[in-house]
Amino acid sequence: MKLEFRKLRADEIDCRIGQIKEGGLSLLLYKDARCDMNVLDETVGAMDWKREHTRDNKNCIVSIWDEDKQQWVSKEDTGSESNTEAEKGLASDSFKRACVNWGIGRELYTAPFIWIKAGDAEITNYGGKFRCNNKFSVAKLTYKKNGDIDGLAIRNEKTGNVVFAKMPKEK
Repeated sequence: MKLEFRKLRADEIDCRIGQIKEGGLSLLLYKDARCDMNVLDETVGAMDWKREHTRDNKNCIVSIWDEDKQQWVSKEDTGSESNTEAEKGLASDSFKRACVNWGIGRELYTAPFIWIKAGDAEITNYGGKFRCNNKFSVAKLTYKKNGDIDGLAIRNEKTGNVVFAKMPKEK
């Protein structure tokens, strides 16, 4: 079985604030579990993959049916709880991590460091703790031949402005 999962599209990638300081904030790129389910359905078919959770949802096993071998091939990983709905977040995180083991969304690890300057986001100071209520999205995304991200543009959803851009030079 030679499986190749496609690279994620810009509209399948979410942005989350990693760190906020007075001068700006960093963003992290991630995918959600629905994205993984869609890519699995699209690539292997809805009936040819399954997931199981073990250790009280800490671990998830994602198995794909190998027609040549006539058996399930599995990959597993461990997740961590989220800040909201800890149990559900744990199951979702372990599933997403197991899907990365299959290669779904692995390219997100090649994203550049994303820093949004304070002037491009509404950063407020609550007693020494900085917050930002802006939402950000991936406006544009390109890949190198090897699958690594080589171009990325981030939009502030409130203003509509592109607040981060690192695109390859035109040849």
